[in-house]
Amino acid sequence: MGRPKPWLLGPPEEYLHGVWSKRDWRNVPGPFYCADTDNCLTGDVAPANVAFEDEFGAEFVYRQPRDEHEVHQLLSAACQEPFQAYACDGDEHWTLALVRKWWAERVRLLDWIAAAEPVWPEDSPSVFVLREYRAFITGGLESYLREYGFWLEHRRPAAPNEALPRLS
Repeated sequence: MGRPKPWLLGPPEEYLHGVWSKRDWRNVPGPFYCADTDNCLTGDVAPANVAFEDEFGAEFVYRQPRDEHEVHQLLSAACQEPFQAYACDGDEHWTLALVRKWWAERVRLLDWIAAAEPVWPEDSPSVFVLREYRAFITGGLESYLREYGFWLEHRRPAAPNEALPRLS
């Protein structure tokens, strides 16, 4: 048996070429995002992290990966995306102020989900993912964004006794 390859998907720098200025507005703040992807639905490989917009079927990251398995799934989707329009340099662009602005506009996102859901067939995986996204927005997303905002400001996770920044 040969040595295991460090990147079974290939080095990420070979396929993570998304451009920050072209990112989809629905991407949740974090290191990963999609920008002008195609519509061949490679995001189905990462259903816990990637959803599709309703006009063209392009992908966007609705939840940042929470563990190694989800990172692998997201990178698998990125590796298969013909336009190579996924990226993982979000930490170089997001600021706490931008995260706060994105969070302040979440009603737009919830309105979009409400309008997009009927576009897909009821039993479609896309409907399930949109419902997951809505639940995340109204559930754990604020906590994640506060932790991410702290990380952006300090480049380290918050210690248990440290206050997290407010989003509003």
